[in-house]
Amino acid sequence: MKILLVEDDGWIAESLVEALTDQHYVVDTALDGALGWTLIQTYPYDLVILDWMLPKLDGLRLCQQLRQAHYTMPVLLLTAKDTALDKVLGLDVGADDYLVKPFDLSELLARVRALLRRQKALVPNVLEWGELRLNSGTGQVEYADQQLALTPKEYGLLAFILRSGGCIVRPDEILNHLWPSEDPPGKETIKVHLRGLRQKLKAAGAADDVIETVYGLGYRLKSMDEA
Repeated sequence: MKILLVEDDGWIAESLVEALTDQHYVVDTALDGALGWTLIQTYPYDLVILDWMLPKLDGLRLCQQLRQAHYTMPVLLLTAKDTALDKVLGLDVGADDYLVKPFDLSELLARVRALLRRQKALVPNVLEWGELRLNSGTGQVEYADQQLALTPKEYGLLAFILRSGGCIVRPDEILNHLWPSEDPPGKETIKVHLRGLRQKLKAAGAADDVIETVYGLGYRLKSMDEA
């Protein structure tokens, strides 16, 4: 699971990153709301932990902005504001939960788990991109109605890229996702699995670059407008 932490207090950010990483989450950080918005537009996140008082773009406006742009990942709002009106404002702009500073770390982790469970339940069984279709309920993958026989790692790689919705996924994200509880292999292993996946897609009639390499950054699905 990948989390974006938008927090301008360096000590709090460092403590939360350490705690979340210990729970095997992949964590990106932003020290201001503008950078947070840029990261949200660039990478897929399962959860955003968002401070209210931020430079450049405050948490309330950032939350409102991402909901207006139809991002659906849960948002946990952190703030020193603790009145009922403040909570109402935070929830009304699209936050899913609200935690007042100072908070207990164990409570924050429990809320993170609850929000991620809720989000997981909402993830659709069928992921589609043009003529490519993956059904996580049955485990079947098809391109143009032709079924593909994928290895477990190829299947996991394709599902992860499909869930990114066209955003770039970095090699370290793929490694953490496909090998979450073991020592990850080198990045060359990703290229091996990706090569096999591309060959099987091509054999079914897909373009060579339906999963394209963004050099220096990672991989993403090719825009259907360009396909």
